[in-house]
Amino acid sequence: MSKLASQEIIRMNREYTFFSWSVQGQVNPIPVEKAEGIFFWDTDGKRYYDFSSQLMNTNIGHQHPKVVKAIQEQAAKLCFVHPGNATNVRGLLGKKLAEVTPGNLKKTFFTLGGAEANENAIKIARFYTGRHKIMARYRSYHGATHGSIALTGDYRRLAVEPAMPGGVHFLDPFCYRCPFGQKKESCKRECISHVEEVIKYEGPDKIAAIIMEGVVGSNGLIIPPDDYWPRVRQICDKFGILLISDEVMSGWGRTGKWFAVDNWGVTPDMITTAKGITSGYVPLGAVIVSEPIAKFFDDKYLYAGLTYNGHALACAAALATIEAYDEDGLIGNAARVGKHLGEALEGIKSRHASVGDVRYIGLFSAIELVANRETKEILPAAKMAELGKFLREKGLFTFIMANNMGSIVFVVPPLCITSEQLDEGLAIIESALAATTDKAIV
Repeated sequence: MSKLASQEIIRMNREYTFFSWSVQGQVNPIPVEKAEGIFFWDTDGKRYYDFSSQLMNTNIGHQHPKVVKAIQEQAAKLCFVHPGNATNVRGLLGKKLAEVTPGNLKKTFFTLGGAEANENAIKIARFYTGRHKIMARYRSYHGATHGSIALTGDYRRLAVEPAMPGGVHFLDPFCYRCPFGQKKESCKRECISHVEEVIKYEGPDKIAAIIMEGVVGSNGLIIPPDDYWPRVRQICDKFGILLISDEVMSGWGRTGKWFAVDNWGVTPDMITTAKGITSGYVPLGAVIVSEPIAKFFDDKYLYAGLTYNGHALACAAALATIEAYDEDGLIGNAARVGKHLGEALEGIKSRHASVGDVRYIGLFSAIELVANRETKEILPAAKMAELGKFLREKGLFTFIMANNMGSIVFVVPPLCITSEQLDEGLAIIESALAATTDKAIV
C-alpha cells in the first residue's frame, strides 16, 4: 500500500468518509501516522501531547507492548467465533471483571461499545423489573443509538427526537452552575431531593432504573458532592429501582479508582463500560450485572444478542489491558499525579481571568472558561475556536466543548503520564489562555 501525502490523506478521508458530530465541510482532521505513550505524530512528523487520551479512552497510553502482543497472538490463533461458543479469553475476562468491579457485580454481557452496553442495560432493567421508564440526567451522554440517545440529556438528543419512549430526565448536581440556585456553603442538596420528587411524579412502580455517569464526562466533567451517589443508592433501594453507573468514560482508573463509584463506596446494580476496558485498541463494551440480576436469567430467556458478543480478539485485548493497569501501577499513578494536576489547575485559575472554574478527580479534569467570572457568562464559541487553533499549532491535542452548556477545555491525559509531562502540556494550555481567551474578559 503506497503512502499518501498528508493533504491527500485528509482529502480522501473528507471526500469518502463521514466524521462524527460535525459539519462535514468544516472538519480539519490531523492525519495521524503513529503514536506512543502520551504522544502521537502526524504524517509530517509533528508531535502532539495527547491531553484527552484521544476520546477519553486510551487510558494506558498508546501502543502498549503488552496489549499489542496479546492482540497479535490472539489474531494468529483465533480472531472470531460464533457468540454462542465459549473461548478461553471470554471466560477469563468475565472472571476478571467480577473481581475488579465493586460488591456483588458478577456476570457480563459483552458489546462493542458504550452505546450498545447502555442499550442492553435498558433491556435487562426492563426485563428484570417489569417496569418501563428509565431516569437519566440532563447533563449526560449515554450514546448515539436509539435507546442510548433517548437517555442522553444534551443537545444531541434533541436533533434526533422522537427517540425511544420511556426516558425521563432530571437535573444535575452541578455545584458551579447549580440549577437550584444554591451556594456550596449553604447547600441543602436539592439536587438529591429533586430526584425523589421526580420519581413520585413519574410513578415509582413505573421506573425500572436510574442511569448516571459515575462522573459526568463530555458535558462538563461534573463531580457530584460526596453524599450524592450514596443517597441516590438509598432512594433506589427505597422504591425498588435499579441503579446503573455508566462508567464508559469515568471507569478504568480515570478517577484514581477502578471505577468512579468506588470513590463513594457505592455498588450499583449494573455497570456499563467500554473505552478504557481495552484503551480503544480493539472495540469492546460490557454490561456487568449483580448476582440477583444474573440469576434471574437462569430460567428466563435473555432477549439480547450481538454478532460480536464476546469477540475473541477484543477479549484478549481487554485481559492484557487490565493486566497493564495492575502491573504498571496506572491507577495509583492516576491518583498521585491527579493530586499534582489539581494543584496545578488551581494555580492556573488564580492566574487567568478567563478561568471560571476547574474540576478534577484523578486524571479526569476540566477548565471552564467564562467571559465574566461574576455572572459566569459562557465564553463565546469563536474564542474557543481561537484557543483550539493555538493549542493545535503548539502541538497539544485535547477535547474542547463550546456550546450553550459551557466552554470547557478538558485535561484527560493517559494514566501513564508523569508530573513533568503534565506540566509541559499545562504550560501550553496556559500560554493559550494568555494569548486568546483572557483577552475576551469583560
